[in-house]
Amino acid sequence: MSTIFSKILSGKIPCFKVAEDENHFAFLDINPNSKGHTLCIPKKETDKIFDLSIEEYISLMTFSRKVAIAIKKSITCKRIAISVIGLEVPHVHVHLIPLKKMDDITFTTKVNLSRKEMEMIANKINSNF
Repeated sequence: MSTIFSKILSGKIPCFKVAEDENHFAFLDINPNSKGHTLCIPKKETDKIFDLSIEEYISLMTFSRKVAIAIKKSITCKRIAISVIGLEVPHVHVHLIPLKKMDDITFTTKVNLSRKEMEMIANKINSNF
């Protein structure tokens, strides 16, 4: 089954790419909780995080950590939160969310950013990756 994330990986759907390595891809969430909200995914389509092998899991977390450090260097915030929910898209994804306040992690508060702002944020994070 081809998920929306698989379509992003294949280039069928555009995204604001933040980082990439051989096995992972990171891009800005198009409906962000806060400025810099990023999704990290494995390139291999897997539905649930605990369906990943231990090696794949550790690799995804290592990649996500590198992305989180780049976000922290790029976005003014108190810390970077991590969340793995995965109900809305059947493809493992790690949310990295810059926090200024606890509401930033609730998925009820959203920010509206222009395409230009999203491009600038993605480029800034990428330059710190």
